[in-house]
Amino acid sequence: MEANLRWSLVTAIAPVAWGTTYFVTREFLPAGHPLYGGVIRALPAGLLLLAVCRKMPSGSWWWKSLLLGVLNMGGFFALVYLAAQRLPTSVASTVMATAPLAMMLIAWAVLAERPGPGHLAGATAGVAGVSLMLFTGGAAPDALGVLASVAAMAMSSLGYVLAKRWSAGSDVLASTCWQLLGGGLVLLPLAAAVEGAPPALDGPALLGFGYVTLVATALAFAAWFAGLRHLPAGTVGLLGLLNPVTGVLLGTALADETLTLQQLCGLALTLTGILLGRPATPRPGRHPTPDPHEAQRAGP
Repeated sequence: MEANLRWSLVTAIAPVAWGTTYFVTREFLPAGHPLYGGVIRALPAGLLLLAVCRKMPSGSWWWKSLLLGVLNMGGFFALVYLAAQRLPTSVASTVMATAPLAMMLIAWAVLAERPGPGHLAGATAGVAGVSLMLFTGGAAPDALGVLASVAAMAMSSLGYVLAKRWSAGSDVLASTCWQLLGGGLVLLPLAAAVEGAPPALDGPALLGFGYVTLVATALAFAAWFAGLRHLPAGTVGLLGLLNPVTGVLLGTALADETLTLQQLCGLALTLTGILLGRPATPRPGRHPTPDPHEAQRAGP
């Protein structure tokens, strides 16, 4: 359907933007400050969206914002950084590429969104493709790094599904900004206690954080949660495979990296997985099956 294609394109903004953060972080942002990095990424983006939507949380959204903020923003940012410090990028990215399968299983349990054959086939092909692109073998990976990567993947998958479930009746920009502010505020005292004073930022670091805050956080998360509201969680999870694809392509274009035949095959397999998991288009003359969750969200 045209609407599904439109929302898929909107949702794809997020993983593509997130894929660029590997290069930006490595080249421009200060090392050794993962907690402050998460704070600087989350709080300004949340304040920007708050200035746009001008809505404060009410009722249960106070605690939901804190919980989702930790799962999707603060805790996720810190765990991803820890994994990146202790694992090769290939191993960390391959672990994170299992997120589509995790999102499908959690959405099945929490939202009763049963994954279809296309979603399952797409997830399998996507994980295999990302593994071909990124996994290079070598020594046994660091156990703490693997644990951090798995925890980040599981936390964000659960957080995205909960955000989809709780999004009824809330503005997308508002709920996104509440999560960013909640995650940043939870992370701030931890950063001060563990890392001390904030890092000094030069011109390139300010520009890098500006890009990460505006594009890879504020815009990307707004697009991601908008997609979660309009598309099945399995489809959104498969679109997330564009994250490592973007990282590989950007490294090839800007960091003088070369794509091997194995990586090209992996890229093709990953894109095939994304296409397999796209929402089905109803046949002419047939009406799409109503989504029971839409009826529930409509309320009395």
